[in-house]
Amino acid sequence: MRVLPTLLAGLAVVSGALAVDIQKSVIVSFPKGTAKSVMDSAKADIKAAGGVITHEYQLIDAFAAKMPQKITESVSAWSSKYNAVVEEDKVVQTYEGGPQ
Repeated sequence: MRVLPTLLAGLAVVSGALAVDIQKSVIVSFPKGTAKSVMDSAKADIKAAGGVITHEYQLIDAFAAKMPQKITESVSAWSSKYNAVVEEDKVVQTYEGGPQ
């Protein structure tokens, strides 16, 4: 008869663990000519917080990453310092009525 309380406790632990690990997909772009060391530092900060660099762009000074949502404030702070743009990586449409 103690199955329900045990199950509920287990679900609470799992949901708490999942809440900590929420990853946010972003694209971080820098003004043309930004020093490579600045971009490397930004990538290192994301990796140190448990994030992953998923793509490095060659034509523009930018990279895509998945980072924990909990560090978005610190990323915003250094992005304003170096005039970087941090935006959510998502599908966009160029016309109405496209696939949903």
